Amino acid sequence: MSATQHRKLRTGRTVWQSIPVARVPERRLRRDLACDVVVIGAGISGALIAERLTEDGLDVVMVDRRGPLAGSTTASTALLQYELDLPLCRLARRIGPARAERLWRRSKLALDALDERLHRLGLDADCVHRSSLYLQGDVLDVEGLREEASARRHAGFEVSFLTRGQVRDAYGIKGRAALLSHGGMAADPRKLASGFLRAALARGARLYAPVEATGIDPLVSGAVVHTAGGPSLRARAVVFATGYEMPKGVPRMGHRVTSTWALATRPQPRAAWRDEVMISEASDPYLYLRVGPQGRILCGGEDEAFIDQETRDALIPQKIAALQEKLVRLLPQVRPEADYAWAGSFGASPTGSPSIGAVPGMRNCFAALGYGGNGITFSMLSAQVLSAAIGGRDDPDADLFSFRRKF
Repeated sequence: MSATQHRKLRTGRTVWQSIPVARVPERRLRRDLACDVVVIGAGISGALIAERLTEDGLDVVMVDRRGPLAGSTTASTALLQYELDLPLCRLARRIGPARAERLWRRSKLALDALDERLHRLGLDADCVHRSSLYLQGDVLDVEGLREEASARRHAGFEVSFLTRGQVRDAYGIKGRAALLSHGGMAADPRKLASGFLRAALARGARLYAPVEATGIDPLVSGAVVHTAGGPSLRARAVVFATGYEMPKGVPRMGHRVTSTWALATRPQPRAAWRDEVMISEASDPYLYLRVGPQGRILCGGEDEAFIDQETRDALIPQKIAALQEKLVRLLPQVRPEADYAWAGSFGASPTGSPSIGAVPGMRNCFAALGYGGNGITFSMLSAQVLSAAIGGRDDPDADLFSFRRKF
């Protein structure tokens, strides 16, 4: 038995696995323990949440059934943006302008907070600031992009509408209008997670792996986490930060797991486009790309509703070929040969927003389901919202992410 689903989260070799990363020390769980908070999951979400909770002065124990950095974090292409998957103009029609604008603004605040926290912890050396180019596609045509620009400006965001000619002249991309926005970042997701894990450990957090959480017993004053090896963990609160392995008993809220594919080309710094902006399409499925380590082009997309891992993995050659074709069509100067190719699980939600907060029916248990294209931004948001919830404070936007919300 397990407290979460089991998935094969990725297949293939990602570009990040060839880059050395500081080791994160882990321990063997040999006896029962007590602490303030147990965080289940030691990927980027668990790392950010644990780091924030230790700053709050809490005694934190982290457990992971694989080990740190061994799940979906390594499969991320790490385009750190505030823009949600669902365009603001369409989200406003779905949940109302006021709530839609609050969601987008809070995502931007979370990304800004992540930037500031990286600087304060001295972890920003491997992060670079990048603008974002959002190309017209089958979700938003030219007029749709103009409407989206207007919606974003109304919400207070700085964004520029670029005509097809302006996009061609500035970036060499033909036949596509676009929105240009600012304030994004690109990073190495493993280094990012490693840095936050080590910051949490430096404040006294403990990391045990491999440890399989097999069940949770909520109590009046806390909860007990049972493990496959026998020892149990008693805490005031338990946090599920298990990524795309959905915790059992946690409402789905329309979240679903899909499959995605990505590649990294050979180093070709001379093929980089102006300002190395991060590029994505207003399409479904959409293409996304950025310049990565050593001038490699990182490209991903071709997402499909979740299929079994064997089928997903068998599709790697076909999907990588499709990505290469789209990449060359968009940027003819790029050599599309893949040095690295991989497939992975990816989360999505109807509104492109995460679910974060107390789990209904599970006293003293909390979850962070950062499902959407802004996974790492949502990890930071989860750390903020859960810090307030566990500390007995009110977060002004907690209602937007609650497992009890109606949208």
